[in-house]
Amino acid sequence: MRIAIPIANGKLCMHFGHCEEFALIDVDCDKKTILKNERIVAPVHQPGLLPRWLAERNAEVIIAGGMGSRAQELFAQNQIKVVIGAPSETPEKLVVAYLEGTMQSGENICDH
Repeated sequence: MRIAIPIANGKLCMHFGHCEEFALIDVDCDKKTILKNERIVAPVHQPGLLPRWLAERNAEVIIAGGMGSRAQELFAQNQIKVVIGAPSETPEKLVVAYLEGTMQSGENICDH
């Protein structure tokens, strides 16, 4: 499984559409381990671009702090599960929490 996390300054960027880069983390769900951690520069923000762009990079889950309802719909259309309400932590900590089942979708910090 590949998990996408928007990051700025090495931690989760609370608004995915304005991040500097994405961590694309490949995991073994059965062993609950990180197999590969790649960082790629985010494209310039354009409404509706990121769901398709991340789908093209084989993301299956996005962990975010906040996300508007339209963006959530677009991710769903691209078969990408959305987890919102995540804290500003390193991508590795977020992925471990997700794999261990201690991270659940929380309150959306996005107001649009």
